[in-house]
Amino acid sequence: MALVGFGTVGRAVARILCERNDGLLRLTQICNRKVDRKKEAWVPSDVVWTEDFQAVLDSDADIVVELIGGLHPAGDLVRGALNAGKSVVTANKQLIARHGPDLLQLASANGCQLEFGASVAGGVPVLPALRTGLCGDRLHGIAGILNGTCNYILSRIETARIPFSEALEEAQARGYAEADASEDLDGGDARAKLAILALAGLRVRVSPADIRARTIRGVDAVDFDYAAELGCTIRQISRADLKDATLFADVGPSLVPAASPFGRVQRNLNLVLTSGQYGGDMAFLGAGAGGEPTAVAVVSDLMFVAESLSAAVRARPHRTLQLASPKVSCDFETPWYLRLVVKDQPGIIAGLAAILSAHQLNIDAVLQKPGFDKNSLPFVVTLEPCRDAQLHPAQQEISTLPFALRPCLCLPILR
Repeated sequence: MALVGFGTVGRAVARILCERNDGLLRLTQICNRKVDRKKEAWVPSDVVWTEDFQAVLDSDADIVVELIGGLHPAGDLVRGALNAGKSVVTANKQLIARHGPDLLQLASANGCQLEFGASVAGGVPVLPALRTGLCGDRLHGIAGILNGTCNYILSRIETARIPFSEALEEAQARGYAEADASEDLDGGDARAKLAILALAGLRVRVSPADIRARTIRGVDAVDFDYAAELGCTIRQISRADLKDATLFADVGPSLVPAASPFGRVQRNLNLVLTSGQYGGDMAFLGAGAGGEPTAVAVVSDLMFVAESLSAAVRARPHRTLQLASPKVSCDFETPWYLRLVVKDQPGIIAGLAAILSAHQLNIDAVLQKPGFDKNSLPFVVTLEPCRDAQLHPAQQEISTLPFALRPCLCLPILR
């Protein structure tokens, strides 16, 4: 096998392979930019170090491990390997989320395999479970905490009641968040992973760009105080439900019961729940990131491919993947949490009630904690179940009211 990418995960993969020494997997090449700076004494002397992708494609390696990430040049490398009849193992969520179905077809057409178990939830074996262990069920729903950075930030705000900005700085200092954490905070990372889960578990093809992603940036410590009043906490939840010809999919911060599986997940762990017609609900929990947990998933995929090759099942007939391309909607029907910050004055509740009533939205409760500055007063309105399409125009109107000091924060309440 040839390893392309010798960063945190690639280094951990190489070390596992070098220490296993069981004869099933033999590392023959390591490819990386500025490779002379990457060389390690613990790598066997017969391993070839190179910067040339083409040398990997021209080699006699049976399997190529792609760990460079991103769409380019990773996409060209993976396609080149598959066209050369080499199986591929990758942890590249962006590539699989956008081009996974086409790459799977290419692998099948060339009698080789494409495995991507490490692309979602790191060391948690949820993708192999969806593709094999649960393939006898008919899944209709998947929900998860898929981004460890967001979960760390939100659980730190919850436990320490610190501002969002402080929790983000702490996550960056610990290496859980990049200097530019937009992909995590604004949901881009999680929706790519949700698209892969929908492909593997629901057998539907959906582009990450078609999944609505809401940011966690507006969540602050006061929201956890109000959530606790409702028996809830706040997590970034990715959810996909397949109903007839429509895939309802959404990523964003949500209120979840504090005693629920989602509510109990702390720090940078990942959790995936599946719902099936026959098997009911299943849960997968574990470390969603980090070099060694992700490397374990990569090596597990490698072993699966190697065992298939050694069993002489390399050449397989071409199979057309049976994937649906449903309409995608974010219009879930749920109760909602609305947190406003206002300058206190008479008529606030009346103004809100008029807007909500005009959009056929029913107030469930009004919550207001004492002790806040009347010139910057947070309070909460919860709504009875309604669809996002009803709420969104009302939210825009509420944010234009003269007493509203900032846009209204709207979070679904999941039960």
